[in-house]
Amino acid sequence: MTDLLWDDVKRFFDPDLMGPLPDVRVPNASVEDWQAVLDLVAEKEWKCQYSEGETALQVPRAEAVLSRLADAECPSLRVWPTADVLAIFRFLADDEVDFDVDLRELQGQGRLDVFCGFLREIGRRLGKPVLMDPEGDYGHPVLGFDVEVDRVILLADPQGR
Repeated sequence: MTDLLWDDVKRFFDPDLMGPLPDVRVPNASVEDWQAVLDLVAEKEWKCQYSEGETALQVPRAEAVLSRLADAECPSLRVWPTADVLAIFRFLADDEVDFDVDLRELQGQGRLDVFCGFLREIGRRLGKPVLMDPEGDYGHPVLGFDVEVDRVILLADPQGR
C-alpha cells in the first residue's frame, strides 16, 4: 500500500533542505508506549541492536531504560525494518517516543514505502500519531501517520507554499 508518492514528497526527503536526520516522534507517550514499541520490534523480528554508550546489551524492559540515573549515558536502539533502512530510537524521555532516520537512506518510492509502513506499524500499535519534523525544527511536522485515516499523510505543503 502506497501512502505517499515519491514525486509528491521528495522535497521532504532532501537532506540539504530538511537536514539529514529529521526527528520522528510520537508525542504524549508513556512508558507503556515505549514498551509497546519494543514488543513490536521483537514481534516483527526486525533486526535490532540496543546499546548504552559503546556497550551492546540485550534489549531491556522500557521501564528499566527510562528509570536510569540522570547522568547515565543515553541508551539507543537501532532498528532495521529492512536491511537498508535504519531507525535509531533514543530513550530521552518517557513522554515521547523519538527516533532518527537518515534521509540519505530514504530515497525513491521503494524506500519511502518502507518508511511509511514503519510509521504505520508504530502508529497502529500505539493508536497515536507518528510525526516527522525537519532536523532541528521541532514542532513543525511535515508528514506523519494519522490515526483517523490509518495512513501516512502530508502535514505541510511540499512545494513550500
